[in-house]
Amino acid sequence: MSNIIDEIREEFFKYQDVEYRNFQAGLVPTADVSASIGVRTPGLRRMAKEFMKREDIGVFLDSLPHEYFEENQLQAFIISEMKDYEACMERLTAFLPYVDNWATCDQMSPKIFKKHRAELLEEIKIWIKSEHTYTVRFAIGMLMEHFLNEDFDISYPEMVSKVRSEEYYINMMTAWYFATALAKQYDAVLHFIEEKKLDVWTHNKAIQKSIESRRITPEQKEYLRGLKIKASWKND
Repeated sequence: MSNIIDEIREEFFKYQDVEYRNFQAGLVPTADVSASIGVRTPGLRRMAKEFMKREDIGVFLDSLPHEYFEENQLQAFIISEMKDYEACMERLTAFLPYVDNWATCDQMSPKIFKKHRAELLEEIKIWIKSEHTYTVRFAIGMLMEHFLNEDFDISYPEMVSKVRSEEYYINMMTAWYFATALAKQYDAVLHFIEEKKLDVWTHNKAIQKSIESRRITPEQKEYLRGLKIKASWKND
């Protein structure tokens, strides 16, 4: 008799799309293509809703590290659907150290967090100081998703601006965060750009993404263009 892990893998291979797997390999370069089956995201989300109802789902969730990229995706989607905050946070905390790519990191967004922002913020303060790339990226992503509207506080972009890393996937998320912050809280966060509080690459990338945004006015875009740092600046 097969266990739930075998059943999940059988389901994956039932919906395998090799062309999609090869295409996806270019989008998620840190994920080993040999460990990817090629299941599209809608199918994985559907499987997550089905398998999370199983009494033995804990067997799968406990089987870390997973063998396949799709298993990580499935775990992320199951965690995102959990309705009990404490249980969700316990599973998330156990899983984060095993997240090894931007897709799994960014597509994991527990719905229950909307009702527990105060508790979430305390976890973010811990995650953002992690030495693990995707734990830090996840922390910044959660600040961007949950704390740029009514719960915004200037201490949050200050927290993000202090992150220093050589990791592309951290710096790109930081740039994305500030581009989104400029779109939602322009007057409050502009000084982080004006005062060059980010490293040069992240500073310029944040401006680039802001200029590409439809939520930034033409006048704001023009001003931001003038704040770009020339490559030679860092060598002065």
